[in-house]
Amino acid sequence: MAGPLKTIALLGATGSIGGSTLDVVARHPDRFRVGALSANGRVDELLRLCARFRPDAAVVADESAWPALCDGLAALGLPTRALAGAAALDEVAADPANDTVVAAIVGAAGVASTLAAARAGKRLLLANKESVVLAGDLLLQAAREGGATILPVDSEHNAIYQCLPADGGRQGVRRLLLTASGGPFRGRRRAELEGVTPDQACAHPNWSMGRKISVDSATLMNKGLEVIEARHLFGLPASRIEVVVHPQSVIHSLVDYVDGSVLAQLGNPDMRTALAYGLAWPERIDSGVAPLDLAALARFDFEKPDLAAFPCLGLAYRALEAGGAAPAVLNAANEVAVSAFLQGKLGFLGIPDLIQACLDAHPGGPADSLEQLLETDAEARRLAGDLIARMRRP
Repeated sequence: MAGPLKTIALLGATGSIGGSTLDVVARHPDRFRVGALSANGRVDELLRLCARFRPDAAVVADESAWPALCDGLAALGLPTRALAGAAALDEVAADPANDTVVAAIVGAAGVASTLAAARAGKRLLLANKESVVLAGDLLLQAAREGGATILPVDSEHNAIYQCLPADGGRQGVRRLLLTASGGPFRGRRRAELEGVTPDQACAHPNWSMGRKISVDSATLMNKGLEVIEARHLFGLPASRIEVVVHPQSVIHSLVDYVDGSVLAQLGNPDMRTALAYGLAWPERIDSGVAPLDLAALARFDFEKPDLAAFPCLGLAYRALEAGGAAPAVLNAANEVAVSAFLQGKLGFLGIPDLIQACLDAHPGGPADSLEQLLETDAEARRLAGDLIARMRRP
């Protein structure tokens, strides 16, 4: 029997994580209701979701889209409040009416609202890995002080969360094994990646994702960011966090124990599994994901990542080892590089080259406050933009 309705603030409602979250929510109207939805500037899509889920508030991060949102809500006859801007995202994240916040805004833009949810003591379903990469120590401190519960919904970190001891301890854990699909270019040598196009990089073999995260998967930067995230979330040093390529994407990650046991979480590659786990934890509910047919799978393959062809993973370990604000430099440079690649301004192999150049040129500095980190983020973006202007497009 379901308990009181949980009210969900979904930040990043028009992305792939947002769609999966709402699919799970819609399956359980006796458990969940939508309190707030946000989008960057995709007003038409946000209005369609408002018409279906009737939230208390709708937010556009792009303030220029606010008039269109107001007009659209009025035309629908909805009492939903129309809000805009970064402060509005923080407001709905911290709103006492919302007990659960799904942080699914892509990139550094989602950091402040994620911190606001943590400070307000929410159940925080963390899909914005950049919040941990950019401000992991600050996020964990905010969660401790605010009494928030962080439930990672990246499939890899959600898998590790499920495989760790129930008491939250790390005793007996030897290492964490993050699985990677290898992306669309698994097995190719560096020279074979010279002419890769954005459409090819976004054609992930297993997962349906947005274009930015699809490119990150193709470069293995996605896995590098996940290593940094795992370091913060689970408190193990980088030397005990490894990446293994598993092209079937059925084993989502593993925990290796000192007694020789290795616990793995398996499931079909569908984000609704992790989201349903986070929404209902500690209970389990139907996510809409089909049962796993092991006989049909027949085999699991594993291999080491090729760091020569995909150097972004090694660059992430380098930034993690450097500490301070170095991961913020890494993340900012990557976001700029991926955007330039998707716009045809930078070649695929230029992505790791640009990130390395930024790490070489920018020392990172302290990471004692969000203001410092955002300043470093802005400096790294300016540096990356200047470097792109000088780089020769392949």
